[in-house]
Amino acid sequence: MDAVVGVVLAAGSGSRLRPLTSVRPKPMCPVGNVPLIDLALERVSAAVDEVTVNLHHGGDVIDAHLPRGVHRSWELAEPLGTAGALGHLRGWIDGRGALVVNADAWCPGSLAGFTADWDGERIRLLLAGDDDLRPASRVAGALLPWLDVAELAAEPSGLYEASWRPARAAGRVEVLRHDGPFVDCGTPAQYLAANLASSDGESVVEPGAVVDGALDRCVMWRDAVVEATESLSQAIRLGERTTVLVR
Repeated sequence: MDAVVGVVLAAGSGSRLRPLTSVRPKPMCPVGNVPLIDLALERVSAAVDEVTVNLHHGGDVIDAHLPRGVHRSWELAEPLGTAGALGHLRGWIDGRGALVVNADAWCPGSLAGFTADWDGERIRLLLAGDDDLRPASRVAGALLPWLDVAELAAEPSGLYEASWRPARAAGRVEVLRHDGPFVDCGTPAQYLAANLASSDGESVVEPGAVVDGALDRCVMWRDAVVEATESLSQAIRLGERTTVLVR
């Protein structure tokens, strides 16, 4: 769809995901050994030809990882939130619609079907396990017409408050329900759950980790070492010294 561009939101600090985000920016945390940012780009790129990623926290690390063809939108002074990010991108979006996803959600599958037959006039939302928009809705994807993007200011603000809630009140929101896999990797427990869902419950060991001990439903990042005398259950090991137990 040449009239729609992709926007992957990746500027947040990931404070609830600490200590993981003290080691890697949130979008670089891997699920199934693939960074979340790569999974988000794969979903969006299946539906559009041009994609941008907004950057702030950990921006240098993410920037170095991104493919050359991906546009970068730097929010240097402060992160602008989900709505402010689009306001900051108005010059790049330039009259086109926007397909928006968050880089911190695990939601395998293409978004090509979600964009099909979109009328380009209403906001279309893909909600995980829900048929109606609510403040706490889990959004697996959003399509915003240019007229809605053009109204957004480049200042810290959220899409629900600045765009989706008033559009819903005006009858301009179309909701599609997503009943497939979806995990918001906001906390260590959710992050572990996403990895186990991706592996059918088996431990996920990143290349570079050394595991001589026993693992039960764990995630091991590169540089992690598990001694032969160790037995870990529902744990995330980030390296030689940091282990997060999920209970």
